[in-house]
Amino acid sequence: MAISEGGLLTNEIRCQVWPKLLNVNTDDLPPPPGKELREDNKDYQQVLLDVRRSLRRFPPGMPDEQREGLQEELIDIILHVLKRNPQLHYYQGYHDIVVTFLLVVGDRLATALVEKLSTHHLRDFMDPTMDNTKHILNYLMPIIDQVNPEVHDFMQSAEVGTIFALSWLITWFGHVLSDMRHVVRLYDFFLACHPLMPIYFAAVIVLHREQEVLDCECDMASVHHLLSQIPQDLPYETLISQAGDLFVQFPPSELAREARQHAERTAASTFKDFELASAQQRPDMVLRQRFRERLRGEERTKSVLTKPRTNRFVKLAVMGLTVALGAAALAVVKSALEWAPKFELQLFP
Repeated sequence: MAISEGGLLTNEIRCQVWPKLLNVNTDDLPPPPGKELREDNKDYQQVLLDVRRSLRRFPPGMPDEQREGLQEELIDIILHVLKRNPQLHYYQGYHDIVVTFLLVVGDRLATALVEKLSTHHLRDFMDPTMDNTKHILNYLMPIIDQVNPEVHDFMQSAEVGTIFALSWLITWFGHVLSDMRHVVRLYDFFLACHPLMPIYFAAVIVLHREQEVLDCECDMASVHHLLSQIPQDLPYETLISQAGDLFVQFPPSELAREARQHAERTAASTFKDFELASAQQRPDMVLRQRFRERLRGEERTKSVLTKPRTNRFVKLAVMGLTVALGAAALAVVKSALEWAPKFELQLFP
């Protein structure tokens, strides 16, 4: 449901399904965090500043008193997770993810979900340095190159880099999308997928804007300005489907092998330890079936999103387009695309 068209549809369903995707036991939730955590907390002042600036993340027309109460709860959730997990380091943008969970499921359940998310999907972003975050961003250009070498080469010539996508990645697009419906739809998708799926979604956004990019002045400032201004009217379901297709065709393990470089302690490498409450959930099967149906219904040259690579396409057909998705970790480990215990994430020297 989470990766199929429309996602989970309502917040009532999300309250039931998000905990299952994160393997959180809703029968044993901790009590809501208290304000005592604010005393002598090294992150308190920065969290306070960020939360105060988060007005636009709350529904328009919400009474000030209600919003202020939610902002207080937001501060307490963040400090609670950091206190219980001293290996995690706060980063600006983390509150954009936490507020989404708070608005959807309430403070008590949000606390449990955010803690699990922070130690798995978001783990790389919460290191003391941004090294692992940079490694993940390094996936962006190779994905684009596989699909559209012209756009890739143009961006390389402009020396635009990937920093324009940083806020997309570390907030799961919560900071850059104004419509909460689109944010939670993406969260459905990302929670049911491998931690690197957001970078595939970032790539399909760039590819969707191909003509705008190629029409831009080929210099860093112009291209960066264009790409950092994310459109609000994106065809989200189409892009979600395309991101899933690209994940099938170009799994991170393949891109990493081509780069022949190592990075350890990443969410991608440790996600094999993340177990589901039910091994019967198979989002990989949904993506494979959907991709096959499109291939049957369209001309092969139009349905595959990549530049012509005959050997690669034949390989995909033979393999049955098996995809490894993080949310079905137990099922995925058994699939044809096995995830190595370590991932070579730094794709460029």
